[in-house]
Amino acid sequence: MAQPINTIAIDAMGGDAGLSVTLPAALNALQGDAQLQCILVGDEAKLQAALTQNEVSDDVRERLVFQHASEVVNMDDAPGMALRKKKDSSMRVAIEMVKQNRAEACVSAGNTGALMATARFVLKTIDGIDRPAICSALPRLNGVSHILDLGANIDSSAPSLLQFGLMGAAVAKSWHGTDAKPSVGLLNVGSEDMKGSELIKEASALFKESDLNYIGYVEGDDIFLGDTDVIVCDGFVGNVALKTSEGLAQMVASVLKEEFSRSVSTKLSALVAKPVLQALRNRIDHRRYNGASFVGLNGIVIKSHGGADMLAFESAIKVALKESRAGIIENIKTRL
Repeated sequence: MAQPINTIAIDAMGGDAGLSVTLPAALNALQGDAQLQCILVGDEAKLQAALTQNEVSDDVRERLVFQHASEVVNMDDAPGMALRKKKDSSMRVAIEMVKQNRAEACVSAGNTGALMATARFVLKTIDGIDRPAICSALPRLNGVSHILDLGANIDSSAPSLLQFGLMGAAVAKSWHGTDAKPSVGLLNVGSEDMKGSELIKEASALFKESDLNYIGYVEGDDIFLGDTDVIVCDGFVGNVALKTSEGLAQMVASVLKEEFSRSVSTKLSALVAKPVLQALRNRIDHRRYNGASFVGLNGIVIKSHGGADMLAFESAIKVALKESRAGIIENIKTRL
């Protein structure tokens, strides 16, 4: 067996579904990548019991490691309480493994506030970064756009927005593996210079003075219809945009299913259109883009949606793997 070159620590107990999702997703990821090793962190007795309910090849089993953790951070736990009182939680132990260089990244579907607070406390921020941000790739007509911040910072200063732009550009460059400078835009209510709040105008002036490939303001529809590689906004706006896009994708899928199920003729039409419908689903399925990066930390931490299913959580593992292989932390430091 080839020696695994990338190790990902997984908070196996986090999220709405816990082990029923995290373990099968990890097994699928291991099956699909022979150079991946996963460390599942959680109650070892429960991990072993869950493993017996899955078919596991010898090759995959050799690259699956269990790390015991006696506590679990619940979805409604206050971040401060989780940080102070649950030092042996599966979330905390997974993050500690990144700090100890036992893993190159960690993935959790747990409480977002607790994950950010714990990750920031354990890993600290990169020198020159005031606040970490949440960054994720969203599908557009051609490729993806990286948008940040998606909820870590509700109120962001102009210098913080500039830092988000620098980090986002590093993420986009790592993802695409190109020497070209990613294009960066500021999300605004219009593309004209006179539009937007004073904060956005101040941030725009800073962007123009930087060495970023700054293209100016972009509007909401540019997230999915434009060609901007990195879109910067504060966490309030970004989180609303993210949840809106997820809701819209689910609504479109539900409406199509409902309409094609109305009668015998529409069901026959669905059979004819099945390849096109499947392609559409794959392109807009938010589960395939699950996995947001906590950029700005001295370590890779990937946040999965709390309600992720097996496909979505596997996508988050793949994001962690991609960023670790791309050397995202060093790229951000170089960018700064």
